[in-house]
Amino acid sequence: MCLRFPLYHPLHYYFSLRPITITINISSPASLLLSHFYSFLSPSSSFFMAPPAAMEETAPTINLLSNINDGNNAASHISRVTVVGSGNWGSVAAKLIASNTLMLASFHDEVRMWVFEEILPTGQKLTEVINQTNENVKYLPGIKLGKNVVADPDLDNAVRDANMLVFVTPHQFMEGICKRLVGKLKDDVVAISLIKGMEVKMEGPHMISTLISEQLRVNCCVLMGANIANEIAVEKFSEATVGYRENREVAEKWVQLFSTPYFVVTPVQDVEGVELCGTLKNVVALAAGFVDGLEMGNNTKAAIMRIGLREMRAFSKLLFSSVKDSTFFESCGVADLITTCLGGRNRRVAEAFAKNGGKRSFDELEAEMLQGQKLQGVSTAREVYEVLSHRGWLELFPLFATVHEISVGRLPPSAIVEYSEHKPNCSLV
Repeated sequence: MCLRFPLYHPLHYYFSLRPITITINISSPASLLLSHFYSFLSPSSSFFMAPPAAMEETAPTINLLSNINDGNNAASHISRVTVVGSGNWGSVAAKLIASNTLMLASFHDEVRMWVFEEILPTGQKLTEVINQTNENVKYLPGIKLGKNVVADPDLDNAVRDANMLVFVTPHQFMEGICKRLVGKLKDDVVAISLIKGMEVKMEGPHMISTLISEQLRVNCCVLMGANIANEIAVEKFSEATVGYRENREVAEKWVQLFSTPYFVVTPVQDVEGVELCGTLKNVVALAAGFVDGLEMGNNTKAAIMRIGLREMRAFSKLLFSSVKDSTFFESCGVADLITTCLGGRNRRVAEAFAKNGGKRSFDELEAEMLQGQKLQGVSTAREVYEVLSHRGWLELFPLFATVHEISVGRLPPSAIVEYSEHKPNCSLV
């Protein structure tokens, strides 16, 4: 008996193309069936069995992956995923992952999500409401996460059985979280960081992926991209980049876990480049917000974005010579910079800061505008400034330096277009 399966590339939907159809002999051994499926469903192929919603009526699919029981695929090889963090982006990440774990035989259906417990205005605990309603009513209201997402307020319990950890918390909390997890993870754990930011120590800047790798002794990839969470939550088309060091196989497993027809993920062998793109673009977004708040126009904003991209590249390559130029043309690079400068929370709060002439602090505006979410750009600007100051690079990065000085009140918001009076020595950049 033979079965035919339509397979979709994400662009089939957008260009009204017909799906590719494959035929598989159902009498083949289960292991052979899986190899046929994975040759098409591997991350590098970009094909998916699950079609976009608009195609479901005309091209139904049959999913055998979750029903094949191959004796060689023992339960011990099935990966269990825990998402450490439950804010806006953390909740969207859990939704993406949960939709795939139900379909892929190599993953356990259940996705644990560690939630920092909060009491809602109703008096209920946030974790209880998430588990009752299948919705993060505080940070992602109106979006169902998937019935296989389980909120857990106990960090130790949430990670106990996991061998794939997804970290997505404000970066300033990560050192404390890692210290709590030392000695409590399984031996085969791998991790991925969706966190924008870095730690600055006496010996120099410390990337979050490095912090995770060193403290927990695990392989840690990163995922960054042009990813405004609320748009992905309603399944609008988006891309992302997974950065990895040596192990391509681990990177492809992360790509498989996150990829959907509306969320296309590409692996790149450049952890530091991918991570620094995701970190530094928030500093440039503050500059773009200052421009918007002062109503300086699109030409000025475009100039700020171009200069910002140049400083992002130069700073990254000065810190890590291994950073690749090509990384800045991936989703994590120029695409993320564009979307963050047009619609991200850092831009929005910086716009309000400039409209108020810098008289209201970022802490005050964050509390008023973000409903508990954290603003990453201001703390990152401070950390970048510390690195520049310590290494004598301030004159090389006038935009980065000026953003920090505006943020702390040393300069007015209008200084964002006046920094050019201090000509940098670009020979080192």
